[in-house]
Amino acid sequence: MSLKTQHLKTENRKPATGNRPLVYAVSLGCAKNLVDTEIMLGRLTRGGWQVAAAPEAAQLLLVNTCAFIQDACREAVDTILALARHKEADPSKRLVVAGCLVQRFGEALAAELPEADYLIGVHDFPDLAEILGQRPGANAPRLFHLAPPYAYPGPEARYPATPGHFAYLKIAEGCSHRCTFCIIPRIRGLYRSRPLKTLVTEAMALAAAGVKEIILVAQDTTAYGSELPGHPGLPALLKELKAIPGFRWIRLLYGYPTRITRELLEVMAADPRICPYLDIPIQHGHDEVLRRMGRGYTRARIIDRVRLIREVLPGATLRTTVLVGFPGETETHFQALKELLEELRFDHLGVFLYSPEDGAAASLFPGQVPRRLARRRARMLKGLQAGIVKARLKHLVGTVQPVLVEGESPESEYLLSGRLISQAPEIDGQVYLTAGEGRVGEVQAVRLTRALPYDLLGEIVS
Repeated sequence: MSLKTQHLKTENRKPATGNRPLVYAVSLGCAKNLVDTEIMLGRLTRGGWQVAAAPEAAQLLLVNTCAFIQDACREAVDTILALARHKEADPSKRLVVAGCLVQRFGEALAAELPEADYLIGVHDFPDLAEILGQRPGANAPRLFHLAPPYAYPGPEARYPATPGHFAYLKIAEGCSHRCTFCIIPRIRGLYRSRPLKTLVTEAMALAAAGVKEIILVAQDTTAYGSELPGHPGLPALLKELKAIPGFRWIRLLYGYPTRITRELLEVMAADPRICPYLDIPIQHGHDEVLRRMGRGYTRARIIDRVRLIREVLPGATLRTTVLVGFPGETETHFQALKELLEELRFDHLGVFLYSPEDGAAASLFPGQVPRRLARRRARMLKGLQAGIVKARLKHLVGTVQPVLVEGESPESEYLLSGRLISQAPEIDGQVYLTAGEGRVGEVQAVRLTRALPYDLLGEIVS
């Protein structure tokens, strides 16, 4: 549930040359959306385009949107209008709006955004290059959002939007869960696993390109293969990926609590390159709220899965997200959630306010919680988690840990930054490197010297 804007990284890329047309892209939302942006750019660059570092230089402006919640929709519209101002200054530019916002709002969005030359949905985006080849005109179509669900059947050559040392591998598309607060199945369709051989081929290409950390993403990675009778599932995929030379870390994001099995955990425990890191959104801690959310499990089941993880993967890093202010959430419900978080002590926690979305069943539920009360509850949980994180990070001070060196710190040009195996990019903390010679993209030994609220300081050990 990220609203992070991804401006396509152009560091260490070859500068634009010759008369090839330029495209400037912005990707909004989650890592799954970012993969779609990389696919669009991969197809464009194979067709002769180059990626621009700034919108002023580009003939084509592309924004891949998120529309999961209202905040994401507002961010998407603001980004579109900001890019449209560049088109006003230079009417020869073309503006393409792609992704979930188009899929969700379709014709209404096209009517409201005359600035956009093309609007392309989540199943039509692979055809971007062909759509751009059509001659625009008064009667030419602008909206493309009616293609059948796209299943990513073959390996995709992508233009990398992440630093060269890590990449996301989308293993499935869509979602077949029926959470009452979520509209993802309406936007993206039902769950569709990508062929195992396709994923292995794509992963081998990423490893050959120098990727050191591959991060598996889907709306539910732990459901991989579940819709296909006889499919070997996620454990089999992990076994194939760990056989590929070059990867130092293999990481899982976006799991589902009830799909964490002993078999999966044993495969993870058998190879140190598979990060002992699980991202399992529990969403709440009271059975009544979980039932109304349509999550399909109970508080006891959450506790059972966390205990199993810690039994098979001692010291595993656990991330979760919770939703506060869900319709009908009473003070008793909230206290049950708070007590569960105190008991399980997750390493990373995302706290989100419930957002009533048109088309989601919960938007019609009685007992909508006042926004002000939901914010107060969110602050309480964030304060609780801050104390848990502080204690955990202080415990690491003085130890030497492997750190993946990322590059120049966003906080200071004079520092490098990196990540522990317990820190996923973009969503968790990081390690600021204050001494030693760092090699970007390599895993190096670092002595941790100081704990900050969510980050660490450390010195590279020669």
